[in-house]
Amino acid sequence: MRALLIAGALSLCFTLFLTPLFIKLFKKLGWGQFIRDDGPESHHSKRGTATMGGIIIILGTLVSYFTAMWVTGEHIPASPLLVLYMMVGLGLVGFIDDFMKTRNQRSLGLGGWSKVAGQVVVAGSFAWLAIQFPNTHGVTPASTQISFLRDLPIDFMALGIIAGTILFIIWICLLVTATSNAVNVTDGLDGLATGASILSIGSFIIIGFWQSNQARFGGSDLADLAKSYDVRDPLDLAIVAAAIVGGLIGFLWWNTSPAKIFLGDTGSLAIGGALAALAILSRTELLLVLIGGLFVIETGSVIVQRAYFKITRGKRIFLMSPIHHHFELKGWAEVTVVVRFWIIGGLLVAAGVGTFYLEWLSR
Repeated sequence: MRALLIAGALSLCFTLFLTPLFIKLFKKLGWGQFIRDDGPESHHSKRGTATMGGIIIILGTLVSYFTAMWVTGEHIPASPLLVLYMMVGLGLVGFIDDFMKTRNQRSLGLGGWSKVAGQVVVAGSFAWLAIQFPNTHGVTPASTQISFLRDLPIDFMALGIIAGTILFIIWICLLVTATSNAVNVTDGLDGLATGASILSIGSFIIIGFWQSNQARFGGSDLADLAKSYDVRDPLDLAIVAAAIVGGLIGFLWWNTSPAKIFLGDTGSLAIGGALAALAILSRTELLLVLIGGLFVIETGSVIVQRAYFKITRGKRIFLMSPIHHHFELKGWAEVTVVVRFWIIGGLLVAAGVGTFYLEWLSR
């Protein structure tokens, strides 16, 4: 518990107090945001705002997590290291994309398939590593079963070791790519993706802490094994989630409207990857539909818009997608859109955590 509080507090202080220094550095390096010409006209004034803020969040998370574990003398297991690996790996993919934008002085960086290829490499290696490193009870960080609130009876390994491993890696790649791109799509208004991510990743502090108290191998009441969880290192997942959330809260101070710095793809891909990794390792993969519900809505609006545009040969459902731009063009103030979307995201997160707890009660 001490490590959890220290990690969150240190990360918050890191991003809150050091972000202004990074803003000055990024501006000197010429790392300014480019705005798409077909976007809302009100966004053109944001051109040149410092970007790649995800670097600050990643550094804050790493420094605070390892410092907290060192101060408390806690052992560092495999699960939180895998979350950090995913976060740093996808952050690097996003950094390459952001750097190409600033270097080429245009709003397009990596091509779509190149970005997906980078995500697949990171997610695929994560998937393979996640089914290694069994603890003394034989539990690996990830399970080859598809999970919702716990592991479901659908196990890829039922098809054999080779075929099962390949299908498991493909499943994880799809999950990670979808989640990271969904956060990336949502990052279109000042503070929108940052605030929504605080709520979504924050839910894993609660889930991880609860799982650690009810863990099958963690000292819980073994008289009721039906309620316990087969999750490796749940408390450590809560600690790394706290470090990420702390960093996001401190960063939001500078990212809220009018933003002094943006996440960039560096931040949105890293945050999306961390969110997916937490769901995979806590055995709550499909629960992401609720916990990341706002990201699902945002991505769904883009898919629906494009599909309808092609089917009807030029007609649109929304004035512009993602859907947050639709409401901007309808006359809503940017802050109004952001706060209302945070409320929607918070309600969906509450529904997800509530569903998780109700399942435990039902047992």
